[in-house]
Amino acid sequence: MCLQNLPVILCIDRAGLVGEDGATHHGCFDLSYLRLVPNLLIIAPKDALELRQALFASVEWGKPVVIRYPRGQCDTSRKGDAGKLEFGKCEVIKEGRQLTIISVGHLFHEAFLASKLLDKKGIANTLINARFVKPLDKTIIEYIRKTKKAIIVEENTVIGGFGSGVLEACQEHHIKAEVRLIGIPDRFIEHGSQKQLRKDCGLDCKSIVRAAEKMCKY
Repeated sequence: MCLQNLPVILCIDRAGLVGEDGATHHGCFDLSYLRLVPNLLIIAPKDALELRQALFASVEWGKPVVIRYPRGQCDTSRKGDAGKLEFGKCEVIKEGRQLTIISVGHLFHEAFLASKLLDKKGIANTLINARFVKPLDKTIIEYIRKTKKAIIVEENTVIGGFGSGVLEACQEHHIKAEVRLIGIPDRFIEHGSQKQLRKDCGLDCKSIVRAAEKMCKY
């Protein structure tokens, strides 16, 4: 599919922590092994509208595409045009000078809440919805260059995933910054509710805030 650069769309359900299905069913590794494949476009939407946009846009792009989304209910409150997803572009939600928070996929909601709490605590932060795991929008590393500190949030193993791709890009462009990867640790995750497992893995809002405070020495 990718060798021939065929217009095939793969939709990956149950990405990340699936909860009560147990350790055999968590989708923790896909971003790591898919990043290795040439020609493959990888999208992790933040909500239902962005998933819809990704599907419509992928048909138009005519490339091999993976669209990754979690098990369960998703936020359907946002309304908008189904065809307005720009190829390879992240979404910069807000800008701040002390810290850059980059989220990919459905954990954006936790990153958004953390960003608001950090604002109240006086930590001025940039918040970015990456959208694309591959290709990586170089806008992201330019914001890291500005703030010199970054937290990257993903529901994938921290080994070889989206965060690793950002670190590789920073090294390639000679960007010196303190970067903290928040993802699924290098172990098999047990049975439990999605909410509890995200808390246990440090993927919830409060864990992101604690990591930011430690980086900014608050």
